[in-house]
Amino acid sequence: MTQLKTLPTYDPSLFEGAAEGYAQYRTKYPPVVFDKLAEIFNLNGQGRLLDLGTGPGLISIPLRTRFEEVVAIDPDPEMIAEAKRQAAAVGANNITWLQQGAELIDSSLGIFKLATIGRAFHWMERELVLERLDELLTDDGGLALLNTGDSPWESNLPWKQAAVGVVKKWLGEERRTGQRGQGTRKPVDPPHEVVIANSAFARQEVYEVPFEKSWTVDSYLGYLYTTAFSLKIFYGDNAPAFERDLKEALLAVEPSGHFTEELKATILVAWKH
Repeated sequence: MTQLKTLPTYDPSLFEGAAEGYAQYRTKYPPVVFDKLAEIFNLNGQGRLLDLGTGPGLISIPLRTRFEEVVAIDPDPEMIAEAKRQAAAVGANNITWLQQGAELIDSSLGIFKLATIGRAFHWMERELVLERLDELLTDDGGLALLNTGDSPWESNLPWKQAAVGVVKKWLGEERRTGQRGQGTRKPVDPPHEVVIANSAFARQEVYEVPFEKSWTVDSYLGYLYTTAFSLKIFYGDNAPAFERDLKEALLAVEPSGHFTEELKATILVAWKH
């Protein structure tokens, strides 16, 4: 029997002020990712989707066409407000938006064919979320963790390393997370695969989807300001100086100011049976 853990205390500053930029500058999941999910789960416009840690709707909005109904959840009120704006802009009217933690999901939400989490599972009480998801998914359903694989911290690209160097110059060597820049990131331990293997989910598999992503100096700055390690509020009055340093460092690596990278989106799928 899974031991019930204490719910984590949500840090409302985790993405403070980042919602609008998140929708604009974060790497979008390429359509082939959603095509792959449709293939894996035989999605046909029926059934329901549960999107946890939805942010501004980067999964729930484009994936809504594969389902009859979508429930999208996030604890951040700014993210939910931005998601509603994004949904209205494209006429997405089959999504219910809920501001709450993923750990609070229960049977009142109904039953779902698929649950998705994009770049957010590490912020959650993972064991508890998996336990509760197991009760909400159909027998032929499952969970899909999506990631675009564009983190600069794991990249060998010189321009990304230069960008991380500028962040460290202004914020220190330790990677910041939460508490308005005073918190530090802890490693994800154990990995998601281990947590899933120890859950009620019967099997799992990882799929990779290659795609190309292009940036400019301005769009990469916009991206950095949406990350938990480099929110604009962290820099305060130093933001203009940070921006000058970043632009100088990026242009020193690539004078054109245009950057392209080959990425691999990953889909970690866990099935109930």
